Amino acid sequence: MKLLKKTILSLCAITAVFIVVLIIPIDPARGEGRYRTSDLAPVILEADTLELLTLNVAHGRGTALNQILVSATQHRKNLEEIASILLASGAQVVALQEADAPSLWSGKFDHVEYLAEATGYRFSAHGYHASAWPFTYGAALMSKPRMSDTHSHSFRPTWPTATKGYVRGTIRWRNGEDEGSVQAVTLVSVHLDFSSEKVRKAQIGELVDDLGELPTPLIIMGDFNADWSSDDSPVRQLANAIGLAAFRPTTQEFSTYKGIKRLDWILISDELKFINYAILPNIVSDHLAVVAKIGWEEHH
Repeated sequence: MKLLKKTILSLCAITAVFIVVLIIPIDPARGEGRYRTSDLAPVILEADTLELLTLNVAHGRGTALNQILVSATQHRKNLEEIASILLASGAQVVALQEADAPSLWSGKFDHVEYLAEATGYRFSAHGYHASAWPFTYGAALMSKPRMSDTHSHSFRPTWPTATKGYVRGTIRWRNGEDEGSVQAVTLVSVHLDFSSEKVRKAQIGELVDDLGELPTPLIIMGDFNADWSSDDSPVRQLANAIGLAAFRPTTQEFSTYKGIKRLDWILISDELKFINYAILPNIVSDHLAVVAKIGWEEHH
């Protein structure tokens, strides 16, 4: 009986949130985002390889059905588990999706700032892509080296689903002792719509318009809510449009969602190469984290 009552209350709470989302317009322009840096962040990354991680943090709810059912204390505990994964990975740049600014439904504190302080990432760029009464959230980047040319972009609204978007920033990476080996690389954290492939393809078009003419090599990470299986896959569409490569894109070995779907990706320009690529087994969200080690192609 108690279990039934708890289930009914949970469903009522979730229904209330969805009603609010449907009734109150989701404003992608309430604030572009928040950028956090420190003079202690190195200007140039001195490393032979670049370690990356991308994860949809699911508003810090862990494995709960909905974040509104999770206490602020539990949200912090869930984020501490994510912080442990980030530290263990050794990633120099991290991409996050569904990362909350202070929001009623997820503990009323900034999740990106909390993770950055727990892990020592001295730079962060947090896009506020969806805003309504109970929430503000979006995609984010956290980086050990300093980033420049940071930008947050909200996709065109897709009512009744929440607005998605991406953030990008550029690091300077020296591979070797030669001063001339310093190269700018642009990194992107993106989240595409979950409900409609037509919408996802339109969002890819916005990405291509913004990123296609950039002079730097590109690394795009995030939750695409799409796989590689069809010829018109949004992931494949993006890769083909601006010359990006995925790691073994047709294999099911790298599923990130419910053990059967590969929705989360790291795509890289042809100046770069994958050295390692893996899915972490830690269950801290409804998605699994993707990690990759990136190097320069010899011809570069």
